Parts: sequence; C-alpha cells; structure tokens
Amino acid sequence: MKPTLMLLPGLMCDHTVWEDQIAALSEAWDCIVVDYESDDNLVTMAKRVLNQAPDTFAMAGHSMGGRVALEVMRLAPEKVQRLALLDTGYAALAEGEAGEKEVKGRMARVKTAHDQGVAAMARDWVTGMIHPDRLNDTALINDIITMFDRKNPAIFEAQIKALIERPDATPVLASIDCPTTFIVGRQDAWSTPEQHQAMADQVRHSRIEIIENAGHMSTMEQPRAMTEAFWQWLS
Repeated sequence: MKPTLMLLPGLMCDHTVWEDQIAALSEAWDCIVVDYESDDNLVTMAKRVLNQAPDTFAMAGHSMGGRVALEVMRLAPEKVQRLALLDTGYAALAEGEAGEKEVKGRMARVKTAHDQGVAAMARDWVTGMIHPDRLNDTALINDIITMFDRKNPAIFEAQIKALIERPDATPVLASIDCPTTFIVGRQDAWSTPEQHQAMADQVRHSRIEIIENAGHMSTMEQPRAMTEAFWQWLS
C-alpha cells in the first residue's frame, strides 16, 4: 500500500497547481488534492483535510494551502510525517493601516469577480503572481486564469474571508516536530524567501529550498525544479 501525500492548493487553485508533481510521484505516492468547496475558515478547511486523510500522511500546502497545513499541524500534528510549505505565510492580519490596506485590496478583487467575472479579475491579478519574465507566457497565464475561472465569485469571497480572518500560526511553527521543507520562488513578491527563512528559523528539523526564476506560482512556473525539490523532501 502506497503512503499518502495530501496536496493543499492555494486561493482559487486546484489540481492544476500540482500536475507535474502528481505525474512524477503517483507511482510511489497516493496523491490526494483537497477541494475546500465553499469553506470560509482555515480551521474548517483543515478539518476537511483530516476527514479525507488516512491516519498518517505527508502534506504539502501552497500559498493559502500552506496556512491550511499549519492549521492541520495545530489540530493533529501526530498524523503528519513530513511537511512542505510553499510560497506561504504564517502571521495574522496586521493591525492598523497595513491590515486595512490588505483588506481593501482583497475586497476590491472580490468586487471585480462579482461584477465582471472571475476570469476578468484573474487576468489583472495574475500579473503579480508570476516571474516578470513570464508575463508574455500565454500558455502559463491561460492555465492560471482557466484554473481560477473553474471556481465562482462566492467561493472566492469565502476564501478571501478565510485569509482575512487567518489566525497567527507562530506558536504552531515552534511546535512542529516532523521533517519540514520550506520551498519558495526566488522572485515571489508576495511570500518572499526572507519570510520563508524566518519561518524555517522557528522549526526544528527544517530546511529551505529556493526555486530559481519563479514567482508565487512556483509549482507551475518551474515544475521540474519543484518536482526535484519534492523528491528530495520525500526521500
């Protein structure tokens, strides 16, 4: 019987984020991609992960999925044998002006999704997610937009609510006791390599892997390099 790898996608993402990794790992691992459906809370999403998972498993979370993974670690750390956190963060919403600015920006995108459709929102949003050199990569951009457009504005609003109300996961980092790898695109402007180093510094048995020439969508931008990082993490 193959061991299980739980794959937790980020905001408005699905199996597309993990396609290369699933293709490469499926002979050795039972890969399960979690769909959060209409959940609007990271803890609820984490419980959904646990409901679909076996008694023990490896787990990788990308972006919002990394935050969900940290909530899984808060709820049931004994079940997780290996952990990978990709292009993600751990802090709660900032207080004061910084937090207000984040909420305003996120809610503006929700309004665009409701008024003009998810694809229209995504066409603008995607420009900040990928390496600047990939802005003319029509295939990559279309894959991302198409993936987002499979979900509706209500799901987008629910997931944005979950992120705005995210708990502080700092205490979770200090409690993690399984082999952990932090993986991040070198040019991820949203979740920087420095932020991942700060997380890794708080986790025992951890290492950090930088994916060169990649932004926030590192698994799709540099799938071969990411798959190699996964093999190293899982071996």
